[in-house]
Amino acid sequence: MRNRGKPEDRRYRKWKEEWGRHAVIRAYLQLFIFQGLLMIIISLPVTYIITFGQNPFGFLDILGLIIWCTGFTFEAVGDYQLMKYKKDPASRGKIMTQGLWSYTRHPNYFGEVTLWWGIYIIALSVPMGWMTVIGPLTITLLILKVSGIPLLEEKYKNNPEFQAYKRRTSAFFPFPPGKEA
Repeated sequence: MRNRGKPEDRRYRKWKEEWGRHAVIRAYLQLFIFQGLLMIIISLPVTYIITFGQNPFGFLDILGLIIWCTGFTFEAVGDYQLMKYKKDPASRGKIMTQGLWSYTRHPNYFGEVTLWWGIYIIALSVPMGWMTVIGPLTITLLILKVSGIPLLEEKYKNNPEFQAYKRRTSAFFPFPPGKEA
C-alpha cells in the first residue's frame, strides 16, 4: 500500500537497465525464485514447529513469544513513525532521527531480525529444533551484510546529515544516542 502510485523501486529499475533483454528471466530467477528459496530457509523454525511441535506450552515458548513481541513492536512502531515522518512536508529531504530512530538507525530491521530469533527460541522447545538456526542466521546476515542496512545506507553515503546521524546512532541494536564526535 505504501508504494501505490509511486515510481518503480530504483534498484529494480537499475537492474532492468543493466540486464537488458535478459531482464525478465533474470528477474524471475534472481528476484522471485531466489527470494522464495530464502523464505523457505528463513521460515524453517516455523515449519519445524508446525510439523513436530507437540509439547505443552513451556518456558522456551514464553521466552520466544516475548522476544517475538519485542521484535514485532520495534518493526511496527518503527515503520509507523517513519510513515508519519515522511507524510510531514516539513521533513521532506531530511533524515528521520526521532522516536525509535534515535536509538537505532534501523528499528524496523532490528524488529524483523528479533522476531525471527523469537520464533527460533520457540523451535528450541521441539526435539532437534536447534537445527533450524539457519533460518534466523540467514535473515540476520541478509539484513546486516547484504540487502538491508548496506543497501539502504549506500544511498546516503554522501549526505552530511546522515553521516552525523550515523556517528551518534547505533546501526542495528538500540542503544541510547551518543554524542557526536
